[in-house]
Amino acid sequence: MRMMKLIFVTKTCGNLLLSMLLMLSSWSTNAADYLAGEHYQILTQPIAGTNNGKIVVNEFFGYTCPHCNEFDPLLHHWAKTQPEDVILVHVPVIFNRSWEPYAKAYYISHQLGVFEQAHRRMYDAIHIDQRRIANRQALEQFFTDLSVTVADFATAYDSFDLKNKLRKGRKMALQANISQVPSILINGQYLITAKMAGSQAKMLEVADFLIMQVKQAAAK
Repeated sequence: MRMMKLIFVTKTCGNLLLSMLLMLSSWSTNAADYLAGEHYQILTQPIAGTNNGKIVVNEFFGYTCPHCNEFDPLLHHWAKTQPEDVILVHVPVIFNRSWEPYAKAYYISHQLGVFEQAHRRMYDAIHIDQRRIANRQALEQFFTDLSVTVADFATAYDSFDLKNKLRKGRKMALQANISQVPSILINGQYLITAKMAGSQAKMLEVADFLIMQVKQAAAK
């Protein structure tokens, strides 16, 4: 009886070990499949930033973009699973003048401390309620609906800080050669799009791989 138990335990441990080895082998194979120039792009001139020892993940997006609307819940769920040394920073893209009010909405929401309330609500206003928030008056109405005062909105809208952030966002998108959204940039160097990665979900898998690469390089 003891011999049978020993054989059972040995087989069980062996099966668990084999399963773990297969999982590690599978991960290694998948990770090895992520190739520069195919699944992600390495910027020829990395974008320098003040990351204070953190790994910065930039999402280039636009509120009016349906693909960004679909990607946003996936991205935020993924961001919540990341360690403290990985931070997500959005960069609203302005492909043409019609995108500018929505970029302003993003920066104003941060300035007024209502980003958590405003971000998803802006997507829903556009893609569910079919609202056009395309001018100052429409933006004012959107933010006063979030209990922001008209005076506070006006201060943020007319501020130098807003103009400066719009300028920096434009410059960063230009430096990263952003031609489609959503796009992800890891530490100012590695650019990922759904087209390169294969899908929106795979964008995040490639991001995980590249974050690990950055950490390993920093540890050397």
